[in-house]
Amino acid sequence: MDPRQGAEQQLPGERTAEALRFGPIDPCDPALAELIARHAAHGDAHYPSESNHHLDGAAMAAEGVLLFAGWRGDSVLAMGGYRIIAPGEAEVKSMHVAEDARGQGAGARLLALILEDATRRGVRRISLETGSRPASAAARRLYERAGFTLCPPFGAYTEDPESVFMTRRLDAPTGGPIGTASKPST
Repeated sequence: MDPRQGAEQQLPGERTAEALRFGPIDPCDPALAELIARHAAHGDAHYPSESNHHLDGAAMAAEGVLLFAGWRGDSVLAMGGYRIIAPGEAEVKSMHVAEDARGQGAGARLLALILEDATRRGVRRISLETGSRPASAAARRLYERAGFTLCPPFGAYTEDPESVFMTRRLDAPTGGPIGTASKPST
């Protein structure tokens, strides 16, 4: 089944009749190209190039990023994923919600999918790098609400005044079903 047929969810405050659908997506799916470009442009507009850590679809695939998306119709309006960086450890990557879909819960839904899927795969600590400037304030608030706390640089990252590093522990799965993080069934 095409992941674009993922689980539908009406978002709070959504003004259109069509709900966003969420599910896994291949990082190289051409439908992502515009959103990936918007994500890079947002970073480039607010941060110096040496502080940006953009990945295009091919780089995400090469790094093993497990990516999720939110669609309305054929348009991808939100994306976010993670990659395993060590046994039991992962990093959130490439979270972005299109400007016209912000404030409707898409980022929180994607982050929940990421955390559910990572937990199911045995991740016990998940970390992230995000920006320190006001342009990234909403992202930092999203992560804080999801239980992330400040931490030192991890992996290959180094101290950078333009970066904020956050982490959180994940509990072992309880054996029950895990939301809609896996590919929707046919």
